[in-house]
Amino acid sequence: MIPFSVLDLSPIPAGSTAADAFRHSLDLAQHAEKWGYQRFWLAEHHNMTGIASAATSVVIGHIAGGTKTIRVGSGGVMLPNHAPLVIAEQFGTLASLYPGRIDLGLGRAPGTDQTTARALRRDLQGSADNFPDDVVELQRYFADPVEGQRVRAVPGAGLNVPIWLLGSSLFSAQLAAALGLPFAFASHFAPDYLLTALQVYRAQFKPSKTLAKPYAMVGVNVFAADTTDEAELLFTSLQQQFINLRRGTPGQLPPPRRDIAWSEAERAGVEHSLACSVVGTQEDVEAGLASLIEQTQADELIVTAQIFDHAARLHSFEITAAAHATLARAN
Repeated sequence: MIPFSVLDLSPIPAGSTAADAFRHSLDLAQHAEKWGYQRFWLAEHHNMTGIASAATSVVIGHIAGGTKTIRVGSGGVMLPNHAPLVIAEQFGTLASLYPGRIDLGLGRAPGTDQTTARALRRDLQGSADNFPDDVVELQRYFADPVEGQRVRAVPGAGLNVPIWLLGSSLFSAQLAAALGLPFAFASHFAPDYLLTALQVYRAQFKPSKTLAKPYAMVGVNVFAADTTDEAELLFTSLQQQFINLRRGTPGQLPPPRRDIAWSEAERAGVEHSLACSVVGTQEDVEAGLASLIEQTQADELIVTAQIFDHAARLHSFEITAAAHATLARAN
């Protein structure tokens, strides 16, 4: 059975604080480690009052420091916001503190609006276009230093921190294939090109020192509960969050509600974006994830769940872990 991992956006539910979110993220990571999840990733977002993981490398250090064996990393760091050397130093530091446990997933989007992106890096001219060169530069910083190399990542040089490329289109799939890197597709919010991107990645993959054959991870929302009705209710927090984002009124993660005030067009748009979601009981989760694995031939699934109540979120991931165990026994 393929591994399952966790993508945590460190959500800030309505009425709570970033400090609460960090405490809950660590608690979830500690439980995920006990339940057998492979890795625990955090994502870089900025100027979003409902997501606490803006300083992603700092939060990764917090999670890694409170766990023992689970891999911890970024899903992802938005490289256009940063100089590659800075990221190499940050993740070189993390890899030195927590050897063999740190992953660096890289995205090409800014993870925010253009005004905030300008505040982050100020010079946006060509930053996304430079993404392939920035990835290669970052790889050089993690490689063994060569004679005459004037700029080194200290720490970072020689640590060969695992780099993943993340994407929701064909661009990163092609780049990951060309560089021989593992690839993660953001199907949990942008499923349109999932199968095409995986096909392109596998067809164009070139073996590298990093990876001998393609390795693809697929993102999926899982909202699991003891009853289907309860799971569907939990799912409404994420649905509302998507509506608010599209209306230009992002905020903290709203509590679940049965009567979402949305238009038919809004509902159709949200259902389309969140099509890669499994909602229901453990049996539903087993069937839904088995179907996704069969459809995509994924090497790994990364599960995310924007659930308002922390106890309910823990229970959802526990049910998903139980589903994984059942599927593993069946194979």
